Amino acid sequence: MGFLVVVAFLGLFILGFPVVYAILLPSIAYVLIEGLPLGLLAQRITYALDSFPLVAVPLFIFVGNLMNLSGITDRIFLFAYTLVGRIPGGLAQVNVFGSLVFSGMSGAALADIGGLGRIEIDAMKKRGFNPAFAGAVTAASATLGPIFPPSIPLIVYGSVTSVSIVQLLIAGIMPAIVCTVLLMLTVLIVAIRHNHPRAERWPTGGEIIRTLLPAMPAIVAPLLMVGGMTAGAFTPTEAAAMTAVYVIFISAVFYRELTFAHLWHSAVLTARSSSAILIIVASAALFGWILAVEQVPQTFAAALLGLSKDPLMLLVIANLIFFVAGMFLDSTTATLLLVPIIAPPLVLAGVDPVQLGIVTIFNLMLGLLTPPMGLSLFLVSDIAKVSVRQLLKALLPFYVPLLSTLVILTFAKDFTLWLPRMIAQ
Repeated sequence: MGFLVVVAFLGLFILGFPVVYAILLPSIAYVLIEGLPLGLLAQRITYALDSFPLVAVPLFIFVGNLMNLSGITDRIFLFAYTLVGRIPGGLAQVNVFGSLVFSGMSGAALADIGGLGRIEIDAMKKRGFNPAFAGAVTAASATLGPIFPPSIPLIVYGSVTSVSIVQLLIAGIMPAIVCTVLLMLTVLIVAIRHNHPRAERWPTGGEIIRTLLPAMPAIVAPLLMVGGMTAGAFTPTEAAAMTAVYVIFISAVFYRELTFAHLWHSAVLTARSSSAILIIVASAALFGWILAVEQVPQTFAAALLGLSKDPLMLLVIANLIFFVAGMFLDSTTATLLLVPIIAPPLVLAGVDPVQLGIVTIFNLMLGLLTPPMGLSLFLVSDIAKVSVRQLLKALLPFYVPLLSTLVILTFAKDFTLWLPRMIAQ
């Protein structure tokens, strides 16, 4: 019966049903056919949302929205342009570096694109960059947000697998930095080949300081957050709350640009985005419970371990599964549906759960850049006013650094784990 539920989900999804309906309808049908009490539906859904770590999700979404509305993103962009605008590639380098800084407060790829990405694309188009290239850089660099703390997808992953969220967030720091470097090197090569514009001169020390000071309150936020979590001062959820309070404070007191209209609009946008995420969380919890009752994960685990018991080979297989899933499902849905099935046999075989978390989330972020369901592609296409086909063509060089990062994460276990281990000692 469990496999019939899975087949029903796949059938509804292929037919074009919204993913929530594709998950819920087979689940409700299962409860009715099995003669289970209807109260079970409410019980499982409510139980899934009664999660302290998940409170961090709307809080970080709120932070990203408030940053976009209160002018913080503009200051981050100006500082990034002053610091790296002279490097070949100019504003394209600013785009990548600015995304890393912005992700330290938003934790979401689409928030990066919709906020800082919109500013960057407009600025690049005004300086003569091809709109498709501007969109491609923005989409590629937005993958940094979900693996650099605070990361909403890693928080969801940790809540599903009971892996330490603090360990996951710390483990994402080095991969995000290395991916940033590889993306900037790619921009450098493309810029030299196509003679892209850049800043006319290197900045003076005074210019760097003048743009750094306004951006400093935003830049130190992730340092305070990660430092507080590693010191045991607060949990990831409390860190999200502290970050929200901190952003409100600097917007109102330091920048003096916060209004009640900004707060209200940010809250409304947060409610919409959080509802879309949490309704999937609740539906997937019911779906996952049915699969667990029908022992689908155990059957899948036996089949997977029958293919190989080598941890590295199993991780490669998981990469292929998540890469294909990311083409069709958003990261939250894929995490909630697939991770509870795939993670246990891999961990049993010896794959480190923290490494698996980073590999999984980064892999699913690549799905944002791949058709047919690449959300980043469609959002960037709309902002840059180019077709998805043009955007994909401009993205081709950037798949090299992104896939290279995924290979490093997969085959170099210590690269991901050395920082969490060092801080834990």
